[in-house]
Amino acid sequence: MNTKRAELLMLFVTFCWGSSYLFMKEGLDSIGPFTLVAYRFGIAFVAAALLLGKAWRKVTWAMVKAGFIVGAIVFIAFSALVIGLESTTTSNAGFITSLMVVFIPFVEKIVYHRPVRRGILATSLLSVVGIGFLTLQDGLRLNPGDALCLLGAALNAVQVCYASRLLVKMDALVLSVLQFGFTGLMGLGVALACETTALPSGGAGWFAVFYLGLVCSAFGFIAQLVAQKYTSAERIGILFCLEPVFAVMIGVIYLHEPFGAASLAGAALVLAGVILSGRQGREETRKKAGTVEACD
Repeated sequence: MNTKRAELLMLFVTFCWGSSYLFMKEGLDSIGPFTLVAYRFGIAFVAAALLLGKAWRKVTWAMVKAGFIVGAIVFIAFSALVIGLESTTTSNAGFITSLMVVFIPFVEKIVYHRPVRRGILATSLLSVVGIGFLTLQDGLRLNPGDALCLLGAALNAVQVCYASRLLVKMDALVLSVLQFGFTGLMGLGVALACETTALPSGGAGWFAVFYLGLVCSAFGFIAQLVAQKYTSAERIGILFCLEPVFAVMIGVIYLHEPFGAASLAGAALVLAGVILSGRQGREETRKKAGTVEACD
């Protein structure tokens, strides 16, 4: 695989992730939010587990514990997102979830005591103003669905920061399989306790849950790992920023969601904040790498 094909693959993955909001909406038409989480991550677990093969023998209890913690964070984050989608648009959900990039430096500061990089406050302010244009209705009132998506974005940032430290000493595929498994089990447990569990309704419902599990979760992660071997982190970061754009396009075209001038302005501000935040992080990484090389 060459760089061009890797970037095209990553572009397709980003499109799949942007389309996930539409299929979560489709799934919620016939099953509850926790049941949807159980189906999505249960299917992803089965698909990814088959790829491990003999590597299962190398899984330790420490890895299982780490997978449980990451799975719990992902479960809460995705539950908040799926429940939030019941009362907000795919457009809002896509842009608010993309704020994970902005939240990461603050998680690093609060949890791991790393200094917040210069300029992050400006990009955060851009994003906050953008969210205001996107979501605030009837004055200073945040839609409950938007608030839950915001919580999901913050928890996704926590998961990324924690997982990045685990991956220093743990295989990425193993961590993902364990994460998928525990997230699916937690979804199943809560669904059995709080919801009337049911099978997806009709072909559209079944297609939605299999698309989310196989394409958005299992395939998306594996394809990302493959693509990252053949292109730069900068290019991957830019392509990631297209996820909310795809979410908006799909929501407007297929669900006929409203997207007026205020929403357009808000979306532009959020996207600008996400892109600038990612660019600042990559520039800081390059500077650190250059400092290390100079010391060597």
